[in-house]
Amino acid sequence: MVPTSDKFNEASANHVDIEKGAAFTEHVVLNVQGLTCVGCETKLSRSLQSITGIYNLRTSLVLSQAEFDLEENEACSVADIIKTVESTTGFTCQRLSHDGKTIEVIVDGDAKAFVERKYPDGVTQMVASGKQTIRITYDAKAVGARALLEKCSNSPLKLAAARGSLEFENGKKHVRKTAWITILSAILTIPVLVLAWAPLPPRPIVYGGASLALATVVQVAVAGPFYPSALRALMFSHVIEMDLLIVLSTSTAYVFSLVSFAYQVVGRPLPTGEFFETSTLLVTLIMLGRWVSPDSRITTDGVVVLGTTEVDESMVTGESLPVEKLPGSSVIAGSLNGSGVIVVRLIHLPGDNTISTIATMVDEAKFSKAKAQELVDIVASYFVPIILALTVVTFAIWIAIGISVRSQNGSRAVVNAVTYAISVLIVSCPCAIGLAVPMVVVIAGGVAAQHGVVFKSATTIETARKVSQVVFDKTGTLTQGELSVTEDVYLSDGQDVAAAVALGLTSDNKHPVSAAISTYLEEKGVEAVKITNIRSISGNGVEGNFNGVSVRCGNTRWLSAETQPKVQDLLAKALTVFCVAVDDRLVAAYGLSDSLRSDSGAVITELEKRGIAVSIVSGDEAGAVEAVAQKLGVQPSHVRSRCSPGDKQEYLKQLMTDENKAVIFCGDGTNDAVALAQADIGIHMNSGSDMAQTAADVVLMRPYLGGLLVLLDLSKAAFHRIFFNFAWSFVYNLFAILLAAGAFVNARISPQYAGLGEIVSVLPVILIALQLKWFRREY
Repeated sequence: MVPTSDKFNEASANHVDIEKGAAFTEHVVLNVQGLTCVGCETKLSRSLQSITGIYNLRTSLVLSQAEFDLEENEACSVADIIKTVESTTGFTCQRLSHDGKTIEVIVDGDAKAFVERKYPDGVTQMVASGKQTIRITYDAKAVGARALLEKCSNSPLKLAAARGSLEFENGKKHVRKTAWITILSAILTIPVLVLAWAPLPPRPIVYGGASLALATVVQVAVAGPFYPSALRALMFSHVIEMDLLIVLSTSTAYVFSLVSFAYQVVGRPLPTGEFFETSTLLVTLIMLGRWVSPDSRITTDGVVVLGTTEVDESMVTGESLPVEKLPGSSVIAGSLNGSGVIVVRLIHLPGDNTISTIATMVDEAKFSKAKAQELVDIVASYFVPIILALTVVTFAIWIAIGISVRSQNGSRAVVNAVTYAISVLIVSCPCAIGLAVPMVVVIAGGVAAQHGVVFKSATTIETARKVSQVVFDKTGTLTQGELSVTEDVYLSDGQDVAAAVALGLTSDNKHPVSAAISTYLEEKGVEAVKITNIRSISGNGVEGNFNGVSVRCGNTRWLSAETQPKVQDLLAKALTVFCVAVDDRLVAAYGLSDSLRSDSGAVITELEKRGIAVSIVSGDEAGAVEAVAQKLGVQPSHVRSRCSPGDKQEYLKQLMTDENKAVIFCGDGTNDAVALAQADIGIHMNSGSDMAQTAADVVLMRPYLGGLLVLLDLSKAAFHRIFFNFAWSFVYNLFAILLAAGAFVNARISPQYAGLGEIVSVLPVILIALQLKWFRREY
């Protein structure tokens, strides 16, 4: 667990030259085809790390992506980086753009030549997606699609059929290619197996020659790409990866069979004969194992301007019943329109709305790595060298056994030892270890999003199971945050001026209390006066100037209004009290009330049932906070009121003394941002401020606190699956290697079947992770 004080106080790890200031000019995301194991990811990472000007590098095996920041004064171009990576790793890279809109167009002539020209204004990227089609990424705020079609060429361009995302297209292409290669390998392997195992008339040279021809095609056409990949990894990245084991095992089996067949031709057959079926079946099974491994909807957020309808928003809000929409109602991207026809004014572009925000945060979590991944990386880095050493030891032991124990001649002992060595080489598989953590994190992220919970990093889902204390803010978290004014008191004759000043200070402020005051005053017909130099004081209120006089509004403590009799009357009623002062003289006070969220009581009861302590820390008045605490059954000793952002931070620090336990803070407002960052896990209610959302580790997209319980339960479920995956990977590799090495007298894994190891080891890891998709909770 990262120390929480470091979490809050640490500066960005980005590379910044102090004299030059922030030097980054662009953020680059690459889609990488060819990542199949942890070794591949390590090779990619080392290749990129060796390039000057790249900082903040992150890679993802599951997403098949790499992202990094590029510094203008040190780095080469993105195109040069792609060429370097492709030449040193053998992967195919393509730059992705997540900013702006995309459009597919048909061009006259060669698409690759077309994208080399200078980009028109507003265009950020052009990529050839076909021989005569290109994908253009552009800033929709700077240029429209129609204008773009006219500007990109001397003659107007034509729209091409819409296609899926580049990542999805590349993924499909990779799956198709792997499938075809696997089929080809199987077609060539089956005749070799028939010639080796079927009861045919004895014609060893004819059958051996046919098997040699077929095995050679398999070794060159199917297994061929493994050779440059393994050599590049060894030469450029200094990584001994899984491809090297495949190359050594299949090559040994093929070469040995070739030598054996040569002896057969010259009339001096070896005792074991040739076994081309071993190398061909081995390659086919390895390829099969790699193939196993990834009404109308409202298009974007807006406001209804014409028409009425009912909309299913369950995908985003979790509300099962359709919601009626009238002119002025807001609609959410991804919700499903009913039978009505509506005209909607967009407030966000299709690529920048609620759904895309969720998707971005989910992908961010996929890129992050859990603490357990550090152990995986260490194990994976030693795995292949250890297997190579075990192979040599197995080879040597079986030669010794063959000569000294079984009284075999040297050649026969070597042949026998080779079969055991090949089995050890190929049956071991680090892929299950490599997928143990990221596969679960990816599935857990998707499942959490389905429940309206978005976590931003893998460490969050890893840490949540250790939670021992949950600290809640009050307004907008435990309560609806929809305050209403129930009483108002004016303490001077200038009631109209006091109300106008209050409206002038609060009309543009998004805090729930300010929003409630401004709504109340506007409904009463009050007209705001112009306030200058308006400034929000986090945790206190708002101040400004009116006709050269200082004006302030906020809580009673900030305005020193607790001793006023009329203010005390409001406080005694457990109301949230909002005061207004002109030139440090109290002129008005408003009493506001709020209602609890429907599930607040049930969530707190469930937390306490699990032995998790609950606290309430709020900036509100003591009476209002204590009233809520009493309704929810929270102990008075766990309640704090009139807290500034700094007070909330200090309270959390006092709780966070045990590194083996975690503390959650759940809040929604800007004044909660410090506490959200301080806590082990900061949970933000999505109805709150953007600043608070930025500081949080988890965002509850739906207006229900039940998402907190989803996080806790999903964390435990994910941990159990990660533990199982580690245990399975260890047990599989232990027993598979022992069987392959011949440690058991009456059982062994023959070389031709050792290729099944990748399927046997990886499939349970994938299935146990996918089982999370059936995670269901109703609170």
